[in-house]
Amino acid sequence: MDKNNHYIPRGFKAAGVACGIKKNGNKDLALIVSSSPAEAAGVFTKNIVKGHSLKWSMEKIRNNKISAIAINSGNANACVGADGDTDALCMAEITAEFIGCEKEKVLLASTGVIGYRLPMEKIKSGITAAYSKLSENSFPDAVSAIMTTDTFEKEASVKIVLSGKPVTIYGMAKGSGMIHPNMATMIGIILTDANISRELMQKALNTIVNKSFNRVSVDGDTSVCDKVLFLANAMAENNEINMENEDYFSFTTALESVATALSKMLAKDGEGATKLVEIRVKNSDNTETAHMIANAISKSPLVKTALFGEDANWGRILTAAGYSGAVFNPETVDVYIGDILMCQNGTGMKFDEQEALSVLKKNEIIITVDLKMGDAEDTMWTCDFSYDYVKINGSYRT
Repeated sequence: MDKNNHYIPRGFKAAGVACGIKKNGNKDLALIVSSSPAEAAGVFTKNIVKGHSLKWSMEKIRNNKISAIAINSGNANACVGADGDTDALCMAEITAEFIGCEKEKVLLASTGVIGYRLPMEKIKSGITAAYSKLSENSFPDAVSAIMTTDTFEKEASVKIVLSGKPVTIYGMAKGSGMIHPNMATMIGIILTDANISRELMQKALNTIVNKSFNRVSVDGDTSVCDKVLFLANAMAENNEINMENEDYFSFTTALESVATALSKMLAKDGEGATKLVEIRVKNSDNTETAHMIANAISKSPLVKTALFGEDANWGRILTAAGYSGAVFNPETVDVYIGDILMCQNGTGMKFDEQEALSVLKKNEIIITVDLKMGDAEDTMWTCDFSYDYVKINGSYRT
């Protein structure tokens, strides 16, 4: 258990240090190491522009067990040509030398400003310092080191029992802006000591990503560096999960709980956000229709600004559903903000403005759209748009 009372899987250590990449002097380099080479799975951004560190990880994760992950913040290592690939290689080589493994067993992640080369002397000093501080108690420092505009650290963990053995799943994430479903939507690291085959790891990760990280939208943008990396080092010594049996489904449920907790933190910490908003679309004829509507509402600037202003402008919610591309009958739709029925069968209802204001003043708000078409549903998490979102992103580079 780390100093923030999260369970840490056996065999994993971490560290986070400041090596001078960030101008403000905050921690900016994290190192995560497994004492036993781990099976690995990953999900990566669908943005066709990809960072150099991300491309390294996409290639190396395919056929290698992984011993370490090195992550820097403050610089995306993206869009700098061949130099970016060279710097990624160098970062992996430096890490591998300290860990005592092949460079192919090191995964990388970089996040921050695009278009500048990594300061490799600082990276080297950071890896040196981080290696000396590796500890199972230092995960909070690693979480701090991967943050950019985040306002709080994001960690989650759970313990379960598989084939009579205690198994731990731990996750950390960073993300506050440039977050929208197109996997990935941020940088996430998930670690477990479970014994599970690589094939089922990837399947489980794909499944839970679509239910969690791909259900978060802050601003409709996706980065060139986004990824979720998932390591399993088998040190729990449970019977290997190599088929979709009871242990697999128990493991996937636990994995989803960690991913969902992180996803809600990402939405809650949207740049300048004051409210976590859950969009529920229910009684749809199919999940795709429900998701299209929830997705459109979650990224609507008009909906999000109304939430910031605590204005019960439900018409913006129905309007977003209407332009989502989904096919539905607007004359049967109900819209709720909290438990207050705002619109019934596509028609506005009288409601108590003060009661609505009291709901909208809360830090967490649920919006429900009932299509009355079937029994499928979908959920998205988002946040409001405040003045601070513009301030943060208007001067991000400087």
